[in-house]
Amino acid sequence: MLEKVQKAPRYTGGEMNTALKSWEETELHFAFCFPDTYEVAMSHLGMKILYAIINQQEWSLCERACMPWVDMMALMQEENVPLFSLENRRPLNEFDVVGFTLQYEMSYSNILAMLKLGNIPLRRTERGENDPIVVAGGPCAFNPEPLADVIDAFMVGDGEEQIVELNQVIREWKKSGEPREACMKRLASVRGVYVPSLYDVSYNEDGTIASFAPNCPEAPERVLKAIVTDLDAAFYPEKIPVPYTEIIHDRIMLEIMRGCTRGCRFCEAGMLYRPVRERSLERLVELAEKLEASTGYEEMSLSSLSSGDYTCLAELIRELMKRLNEKRVSISLPSLRIDSVLKESLEETQKTRKTSLTFAPEAGTQRLRDVINKGVTEDDLIEKVSDAFQGGWSSVKLYFMMGLPTETYEDLDGIADLARKVVSAYFAVPKEQRAKGLRVTCSASVFVPKPFTPFQWEPQDSLSVVQDKQLHLRDALRKIKGVNFNYHESGLSYLEACFARGDRRMGQVLLKAFEKGCMLDGWTEHFKYDTWMEAFDECGIDPAFYAYRRREKDEILPWDFIDSGITKEFLWREKEKADRAQVTRDCRQGCNGCGLQRFKGVCSFCG
Repeated sequence: MLEKVQKAPRYTGGEMNTALKSWEETELHFAFCFPDTYEVAMSHLGMKILYAIINQQEWSLCERACMPWVDMMALMQEENVPLFSLENRRPLNEFDVVGFTLQYEMSYSNILAMLKLGNIPLRRTERGENDPIVVAGGPCAFNPEPLADVIDAFMVGDGEEQIVELNQVIREWKKSGEPREACMKRLASVRGVYVPSLYDVSYNEDGTIASFAPNCPEAPERVLKAIVTDLDAAFYPEKIPVPYTEIIHDRIMLEIMRGCTRGCRFCEAGMLYRPVRERSLERLVELAEKLEASTGYEEMSLSSLSSGDYTCLAELIRELMKRLNEKRVSISLPSLRIDSVLKESLEETQKTRKTSLTFAPEAGTQRLRDVINKGVTEDDLIEKVSDAFQGGWSSVKLYFMMGLPTETYEDLDGIADLARKVVSAYFAVPKEQRAKGLRVTCSASVFVPKPFTPFQWEPQDSLSVVQDKQLHLRDALRKIKGVNFNYHESGLSYLEACFARGDRRMGQVLLKAFEKGCMLDGWTEHFKYDTWMEAFDECGIDPAFYAYRRREKDEILPWDFIDSGITKEFLWREKEKADRAQVTRDCRQGCNGCGLQRFKGVCSFCG
């Protein structure tokens, strides 16, 4: 079979640093399933962490499975080969637990495809005593409802400690001989675990939610997310699997901190992963040396939501360069906040090999940046980009978002003006001092209102408006030499908005669309917009109800029963400040009362 497919290493396993444990000598078998291709899966840090944690327990085993590409999928169906794990090549339905990571709403159809290929019933109500327990976690688990008909239990929050407790509960349940329903009730006792079968929902005539409540005493009224309070004490792998084929992020990813204090109003991750927790410089240097020695990678990315805010960034980079310079390991910084880029840090990172620098101004005018609480200015960007060009960089990526609340065409023109000034900053550097080959890439995603953000009540721009804005910006940027423009598929963002703010009824649409052949939706060449719209129509559900409708303040939202630590009152205050284009200070400058102050000792900035 492997001779007939593209990229055979996607399916072979056996990579350096993988865990190959005995099936017979372990009590609990966990299949970690990534609902996208191998190249995407192996770039995901969370999978590497949880994979190592589960395999560290003597009694449990974790193996990986990924979404096959269309060629392999067709062969598997033709040859009647079930989806299997990469390590022991066991079919998915032989595992005790099948766990999915939910990183992106448009991977939901892939979950159904993997379950079907693994001979596991798609609906949780159709699974019997011998079927695996299907669990899911990740950022999209903070609104689990669109998958409530599919997933047995959701893990909400940080997974390092939660995954071990969840597996222990399932291990003990296996020994008890109790029915499957008893396992669900046991799981509900684990912090951050949501079991859909233990809750009932009803709807008003206008389609909004009338009530949402537990149907048994074991289920809590609200599910509080799991939080790892000390990153230094938290497990972090010192060895990670090294693929035999190229992947999306082919490098060491060193998580330097978790959470963000900035409070960008569109950013779900910035709200969900509060509070900020940093790893110590000493621990990071130790991990960096061990990971380099165990993998041989030549690039290391300092990973977090806002790496420029790490307290000891300049010192950390200096120390890493001192330790790793002889081994020609380059240090890269992910998307940076413009006001936190340190010139010294840039100079240090370019001593081995220069990589492209990425900035995220998000909006083209100061008014709109204030609306979204970005808290940076045009002068900040030009100053930092100029530092980069003077330091030897010639490739810069700029990330923007279009369709933000209150956006006008003047704001879009501001993106082009900003790009033009970046180009001018490059040519302002004397020719003999600047690097050759200017490349400025402007990428504009479509705003998708997300749960647990101040914009969770806002409507998304209609498809026609989004498409008109994309053409307008494309034409404006086309006139600027040295600037490339990338933008997202508008129909894909429309569907993402439906799932991001969807309720249980979206599960009907998902199952219908999959039945009609939808999968690999995150890959533009496989996205079937018309088929999805047919699925909505056949289910009698209007997608505009989820994407285009403004929510009222007192409306029950599908995710209101999840306690992210951030209060709904804080989010509404931030929405009102956005309406006035009023900024909120960084948490490091003083507590803004987001709700984390309820948990004493969790947030170091709460006052």
